[in-house]
Amino acid sequence: QVQLVESGGGLVQPGGSLRLSCTAHGSMLSINDMGWYRQAPGKQRDLVATITPYANTNYADSVKGRFAISRDNALNTVYLQMNSLKPEDTAIYYCNAIYNTGLGQKGLNLWGQGTQVTVSS
Repeated sequence: QVQLVESGGGLVQPGGSLRLSCTAHGSMLSINDMGWYRQAPGKQRDLVATITPYANTNYADSVKGRFAISRDNALNTVYLQMNSLKPEDTAIYYCNAIYNTGLGQKGLNLWGQGTQVTVSS
């Protein structure tokens, strides 16, 4: 069974920082893009940032210059460093991975369980 396990969420004051981690477990031949998405109450799930296996990154405009995504391919782990946090960053943050199996399945989509990030004074 494949799964993504997230950690690092919590409560932080405006202007503070948090680092999220997400590790992929299970039988995966390879992992393509990994990323972070977020969903605030009553809103749709939106992209935050993605990263390719070669460290090419893509960010939502709202987080550019404040958030940084990175990954460790050897550990099947993706990170999201969040700085200068704002109350509007409050959401559940979901990890995502696109992976391939040894059975020839390609481009499978996997989500983590989500971790709550709350920015409030």
